Amino acid sequence: MILHGDISGIRKNILEKLEQLYNFSLSVGQVISEDLATSIIELSQIINREIAVYINRRGKVTHVAIGDIKTVTLPDTESRRSEHRLSGIRCIHTHPGGDSRLSSLDISALKRMRFDLMAAIGLNPNGLNQVSFAVISGTEKDDTLAVHTFEPMSLDSFIKLEFNNLISQVDRILEASKKSKNLIQIERAILVGLDRPGNWEIKDSLAELEQLSETAGVEVVGQLWQKKDRPDSALFIGKGKVQEISQLIQEHNANVVIFDDELSPSQQRNLEQVLGIKIIDRTSLILDIFAQRARSHEGKLQVELAQLRYNMPRIGGQGLILSRLGGGIGTRGPGETKLEVDKRRIRSRISEIEQQIEKVKNHRQLHRENRISSNIPTIALVGYTNAGKSTLLNRLTAAGVLAEDKLFATLDPTTRKVTLPNGREILLTDTVGFIQKLPHHLVTAFRATLEEVVQADLLLHVVDSSHSNYDLQMEAVSKVLKELHADIKPTVIVFNKSDKLEDTILSRLLAIQNSVAISALKGKGLEKLLNFIEDFIQYQSIEMSLLIPYSDSSALSRLFDTSVVTFKEYRENGTFVKASIPGALSQYYSSYEIGDEE
Repeated sequence: MILHGDISGIRKNILEKLEQLYNFSLSVGQVISEDLATSIIELSQIINREIAVYINRRGKVTHVAIGDIKTVTLPDTESRRSEHRLSGIRCIHTHPGGDSRLSSLDISALKRMRFDLMAAIGLNPNGLNQVSFAVISGTEKDDTLAVHTFEPMSLDSFIKLEFNNLISQVDRILEASKKSKNLIQIERAILVGLDRPGNWEIKDSLAELEQLSETAGVEVVGQLWQKKDRPDSALFIGKGKVQEISQLIQEHNANVVIFDDELSPSQQRNLEQVLGIKIIDRTSLILDIFAQRARSHEGKLQVELAQLRYNMPRIGGQGLILSRLGGGIGTRGPGETKLEVDKRRIRSRISEIEQQIEKVKNHRQLHRENRISSNIPTIALVGYTNAGKSTLLNRLTAAGVLAEDKLFATLDPTTRKVTLPNGREILLTDTVGFIQKLPHHLVTAFRATLEEVVQADLLLHVVDSSHSNYDLQMEAVSKVLKELHADIKPTVIVFNKSDKLEDTILSRLLAIQNSVAISALKGKGLEKLLNFIEDFIQYQSIEMSLLIPYSDSSALSRLFDTSVVTFKEYRENGTFVKASIPGALSQYYSSYEIGDEE
């Protein structure tokens, strides 16, 4: 017989009496007997702590738990639990403070555990103990469970309660709701972060984590953070905060806790054991969003690769239970454990995906070589997620790329042609958005896609200038570009959403070298941006005067495809042109070069 909860400081003879509560047996249909009620009241008064008992429908006490004067941590049960059925267990506990009214934690536990009934006995010094109780009464419009709370009554009235009739009514209501609609278990999350020096403001970081959670389809019901120089090696946060999280879980009926940093496998495992619900970290959340957003075969492969690399150190097997016995000298014993088999399969799948991605990389390289040979300049859009890159691509090219006010709305890269005002064509590529604390697994897995950034002639760093942390977002992007060795690329800073800024702030931003202000949504400032791009390409080009013989028509055709021709004249011995030619092609046309006066 196990006593759950905190039993420290309780005398041995009292512990024995608490264990004897398991020996009580009730008549079927009796909510609680007078003897059992009297015993838990007396024991609760002696230790001045809450005592909770679980009773099943056969009248047997299945669990006894001890808390403190304010609350008791309720143990989990192995009883049946579904959206449309009660657990078959009722929970009756004491309130030493005397107030029998159910707390928000009590109501949350009733919903989460699907108790038949949740009751609290308020301990009154004069012996006039009252009881408050509640039952699940159906479902609300938003698919959450509804609860009916009864007015406080005397202990004697509670003992005489027609328990079977009450539970039969609740069962019928839940069965009717099952027929009318299928309930979907919504993930309700508590967000947890560490406020450490040198990082983003914790409120801003958690606000972004909330956006990520909502993008993943999770409802955020609470937040908690702790100021700490470094994470706890075992639990990431302090033990006291873990207890606070446990109370928030009960109060808000949460079923997942999301941490704002990457947890080590041991930290994640320890937290799951202590809190008893699913624990995920920022990396896992971002990987989940990428998995939802990936549309192309290449994108799905890269996401799967990142997930496998992330899960590899976190996988657990069944140990020797599922061992394969070896044979022969040196091979006898447990052989290969289930854990080793799982890891070997993951390594095999990682190798297979890497080979497929290498093929995609080679295919991309062929396209890239074709673009290089045609000498069409390539421009890559980079920036923080939700900065407006896809909106800008759509505005310049009518690409029809999904553009939503969500983090990581688009994942797969898109390349489109853009014609500049001077008639020159360029290729504009929209790349995946970056974010602070971007998982290293993703950067590695998406390296083939992000090579578009490395190979681009010019980067347009799109910044959401209206965001309160635009400067920190710029730093996060620069950090990833440095990791890709693309930080030395020529870059134009594009301050998007500038229509939301005051003139003084806008002037200060435009003081940054090679910057331009636009509103991609409203189409403002795009002409100036295109002029920036033109000037860059012009700077990379060489002005040449050429006389191309009529017999070399292919050279003339290529010139018009790759360069900006500013003057053309048909002469007796060929076509005379003045053109702005990419530096890489100047050597090819040097044999046709003549002076302007010739």
